[in-house]
Amino acid sequence: MAIDLGLLLGKKNPPLIGLDISTSGVKLVELSEAGKNEFRLERFASEPLPRGAVVDGNIENIEQVTEAVRRVWKKSGTRAKHVALGMPPASVITKKIILPAGLSEDELEMQVESEANQYIPFALDEVSLDFDVIGPAQNAPEDVEVLIAATRKEKVEDRVAVAEAAGLKPTVMDIESYSARAAIDRITAQLPKGGQGQIVALFQIGAQVTHVSVLLDGQTIYEREQPFGGNQLTQDIVRAYGLSFEDAEAKKKAADLPEGYERELLDPFLENSALEVTRAIQFFFTSTPYTHIDQIFLAGGCAVIPGMVELVAERTKISTSVVSPFKGMQLGTSVREKQLRSEAPSYLVACGLAMRRFDR
Repeated sequence: MAIDLGLLLGKKNPPLIGLDISTSGVKLVELSEAGKNEFRLERFASEPLPRGAVVDGNIENIEQVTEAVRRVWKKSGTRAKHVALGMPPASVITKKIILPAGLSEDELEMQVESEANQYIPFALDEVSLDFDVIGPAQNAPEDVEVLIAATRKEKVEDRVAVAEAAGLKPTVMDIESYSARAAIDRITAQLPKGGQGQIVALFQIGAQVTHVSVLLDGQTIYEREQPFGGNQLTQDIVRAYGLSFEDAEAKKKAADLPEGYERELLDPFLENSALEVTRAIQFFFTSTPYTHIDQIFLAGGCAVIPGMVELVAERTKISTSVVSPFKGMQLGTSVREKQLRSEAPSYLVACGLAMRRFDR
């Protein structure tokens, strides 16, 4: 293949830590096995990134991101050096294709490269390409369904360079939305009847972008990104109080803002958030055959803002809750439970990446 990292749909190589590099910061998760299909959260840590270090999923300042990765690794106390990294969904092209069953690995590779030429708008030598055999094709048992994933080489190389410069060994490169889905599948399985037949909408409200995934029985039936996130509230605070972006972000998180902040800035932001969620749900209904959603999960740093869950539930008339990817996990001795409660919703991708250690 174009790259031998077990790229994008990677291979098991424990022990492994999940490392999520986003616009606002770097998050690390280490899990261990605590029984059959059960996990223990051993460590989690985060480190903020300077503004502009990562923009639209692209690493713009490798030195700043490397330094943040070094700090988060040290802060976490882990000794694991193998890491699973995520690629932003917008930078990865995925396509499911049908191929004859029984092909050798080499034959599969040739077929995939031939098919990829049709779907990828770049020369193959500029692309990191991987594939995964999902299983028998639905209506043709003599064929298999294969998922192709491709991204520009430089986007992969930037993340690899950061990890290696921080002294780590990149082993798995996944797609962030796939990692989030792996984490959310665990939570959905804890719903009544194991979540079977339940249409679940996941809203990951990031710093700049909200990623919307609608899932049914472990499959993504709808996905989109909306240009909306927590930075909008930070920018409002900057304008209203004349603070730097970094100070505004810190005071927002610490709830250390002047009287009138909630009424003048926070409440309008919450209303806007609920409107974005409602709008996304309407898009889902108008562009798919589905007409209802059973459960909304909110993730990301904004999910824990007081009043967010209640307002979304009220505006959408759909059962809404904040999602913790660590729900039902045992906790290691170094995990601070109070900190975990407030921060867990922003660790969805990092948790899903860490789960790659246990791929069967």
